[in-house]
Amino acid sequence: MILPIARRFVAGESVPEALEHARTCNEDGVKVILNLLGEHYDDPAAAREDVDAYLALIDDIADADLDACVSVKPSQIGLDVSVDLFEEHYREIVAHAHEHDAFVWCDMEDADTTDATLDAFESIAETYPWSVGQCLQSNLKRTREDLERLVDVPGKIRIVKGAYDEPAAVAYTDKARVNEAYRADIEYLFEHRDRGVAVGSHDPAMVSLATRLADEFGTDYEVQMLMGVREDAQRDLAAQGVDVHQYAPYGDKWLSYFYRRIRERKENALFAVRAIVG
Repeated sequence: MILPIARRFVAGESVPEALEHARTCNEDGVKVILNLLGEHYDDPAAAREDVDAYLALIDDIADADLDACVSVKPSQIGLDVSVDLFEEHYREIVAHAHEHDAFVWCDMEDADTTDATLDAFESIAETYPWSVGQCLQSNLKRTREDLERLVDVPGKIRIVKGAYDEPAAVAYTDKARVNEAYRADIEYLFEHRDRGVAVGSHDPAMVSLATRLADEFGTDYEVQMLMGVREDAQRDLAAQGVDVHQYAPYGDKWLSYFYRRIRERKENALFAVRAIVG
């Protein structure tokens, strides 16, 4: 059972709970990206189980007529088993989504997975254009070159600052430098793409920058934020006409995800303490 204080960040353990959360968000004008919690499977049977769960979830979203999509993790659908199994599963999920006029995001994990993840995205997006989107992380020093490579690929690109603790050899470790890179990457995407840009950030300055750049370049874009973080801002932005998507995880592997959210942000920890002590 999910702890009451964790429900701020997790949309339940079951599919019906996740779908009901999506429906509630839709009523406020916020779209939802559902992610079944799970990662780093080295057993192909475990990866297959989650692939099947995503195929069923896509059906459930369509049947419920929700404004929602799904997001998968490479290590969840086979990358820790083999690159070939990962791409096979990734392609299967996107093909199923394409049949249902649905959409699939692929998260980005640690730097060692970047090449395999982007290779698969590029190939799949060419086969199923605009049915798939890929996350990139601005803290990685390689990301500008990756953006230049993918700028004309017919799939969405989500740019985030990056949450993995990477070595200085491959990543910017200074917060100010990461912000600088993130700002430059957003500007590059808006200038060079007319659609398919997703700004994954809770930083009001970056959200404002996206609004300004959209006005300047006429780029269709969306803002993505996590469930449980700045939800008032999510609703306010949606009411202003911004295309807002909330990333909402669900499933029985919620405990590690919840503690990760608490560690990441001081205000999340304070919220948890207040919930415990009343």
